[in-house]
Amino acid sequence: MSTAESDQPAPDMETDLQADAPHEPPNALAHPVPPQIGRLEKALAIGGFQLVERVLLIVITALTLGAVAIELHRVWLDQTINLADILLMFLYTEVIGMIAVFYTSSGSPFVYPIFIAITALARLIVLQGKEMAPQNIVFEAVAIMLLSLAALIIMRTGKR
Repeated sequence: MSTAESDQPAPDMETDLQADAPHEPPNALAHPVPPQIGRLEKALAIGGFQLVERVLLIVITALTLGAVAIELHRVWLDQTINLADILLMFLYTEVIGMIAVFYTSSGSPFVYPIFIAITALARLIVLQGKEMAPQNIVFEAVAIMLLSLAALIIMRTGKR
């Protein structure tokens, strides 16, 4: 070997292979990029979901009104109205109110299911109050208080 050749460092095999390989960012396989959704595809998906939501709301409204009609017919035939009937009508009214909120967007739709649960628990306490074990009444009353607190928090934070 000549002295000129010995002064230059020997080529490194690893650097030659890296220079020939296509450049890829590190961890390219660890974090795959999600496919981009086109505007038209996104609009169609959102429109489809909104259509399904509207159809289901119409079905729920029709079923609720049918249940109201059946209950009113039963009250008419029995010629008596008791507290359970009135509380059941409140449940139906709250379901219709929840649907109205979805259409008008004038309130928080998350609060209405809580109101329905509170009314249902109150109806259960009224209907089974005397036959129910005292600790169960306390448990249901605590559940009503917790639901009321949750509704209050949702309503207060929604206004900010």
